Amino acid sequence: MKKNDPDSTTIQNSHEATLNEPTRCHQGFRVGIYGWRKKCLYALILVLLFMVIVNLALTLWVLKVMDFSSDGMGQLEIVPGGLKLKGNAFVLENLIASQIRSRSGESIVIESSRNITLKSRDKHGHPNSWIHLGLDNFECLANNFEILDDRGYPLFSADRNQVVVGADTLQVTGEGGSRFSGGVQTRLVRAESGHDLRLESPTRNLEIKAPKELRLESRGGQITAQAQNDVSFRSEVGAIRLQSSSVIVPQLPTAKITNRPVAARSFDVFQLCACESGKLFLADPHMVCASENEDGFCR
Repeated sequence: MKKNDPDSTTIQNSHEATLNEPTRCHQGFRVGIYGWRKKCLYALILVLLFMVIVNLALTLWVLKVMDFSSDGMGQLEIVPGGLKLKGNAFVLENLIASQIRSRSGESIVIESSRNITLKSRDKHGHPNSWIHLGLDNFECLANNFEILDDRGYPLFSADRNQVVVGADTLQVTGEGGSRFSGGVQTRLVRAESGHDLRLESPTRNLEIKAPKELRLESRGGQITAQAQNDVSFRSEVGAIRLQSSSVIVPQLPTAKITNRPVAARSFDVFQLCACESGKLFLADPHMVCASENEDGFCR
């Protein structure tokens, strides 16, 4: 083929015209995207590009407003082993954490508009103890409850079997005192300085027992035992001792002797007599320590 051959030029132009024309199948249809379909495709691409740009702008705006960084988000900082919060935290639902601790030198405040509940679970996920702080009550559910001081010594301990107070002194400051439905076992019962000590049972008996020695001592006042009926002091083996410079038993009955001589004068000193039952009465010092039957002292 020559360089300037007219036939070669005609074939090349015909081939280029064929490439520029839309492709047609053997049935006479064109293959490709053209017309309104091409316009819709371009419009969809522009809409998607616009949405990508808007989404990217919103993402950057949220990152800026929330103050996201490589260390955390705003006042919430990611530290090794957990999260560090520099401000207040508002928990809308449940908060699950293994440890909550305040910053060094600052206090921690947990506040709720209704109530606060702290729960602990066992290895199976079941609650085994919890603390509930309501509007006007405080509830604790546990098998053992302890309060320790800064040295680790127990100040108060309670379980199903007993309640132990480990402090040196248990002080009850209420005006009504302290009420116990069962027994009380202690080594010392002492009132506060300047106040009286009163043991009272309004409707039933009051018993004070000791296996060895029972000692009632008042260093600056008096001891009063008062009852509606009888007051009994009983010793199974030993004796009951009243040791004092004077023992006063007022309001004892005096035996009347009808055959007293007329000239006999009355005395301020009497004999202290006792019946077989142990009942005490007074008699004249110069008469027989006895009473007449109508007195009824020894009945």
